[in-house]
Amino acid sequence: MKIIAIIPARMGSSRFPGKPLAKINGVPMIQRVFENVKKNKLLSDVVVATCDKIIFNFIKSINGNVVMTSKKHKRASDRCYEAMKILEKKEKIKYSIVLMVQGDEPMINSKMITDSIKPML
Repeated sequence: MKIIAIIPARMGSSRFPGKPLAKINGVPMIQRVFENVKKNKLLSDVVVATCDKIIFNFIKSINGNVVMTSKKHKRASDRCYEAMKILEKKEKIKYSIVLMVQGDEPMINSKMITDSIKPML
């Protein structure tokens, strides 16, 4: 069973432009989210889905998995869907469960992820 967490992130927030790279105690928010999600042992993979080269390059710099998506998406779920399709085609697999974790949830923890996946197992 393949379970993936996809974290959508973009720089163009209307309320807080640049939010994913805003620092919390010196660490960019998107890094905090990525690292917290990565701690969960049920996940086969964790990937950031973005349309911004600056986020793409940052995630690569911390050895994270990242997928470049279209700038046309109006919703995070559309960005995640595109990323999932790109990954399934590239890896020649099908994910059993796809979990979307918002890129502005720096306090997310492994138990929250497990609790959200458990009913689907």
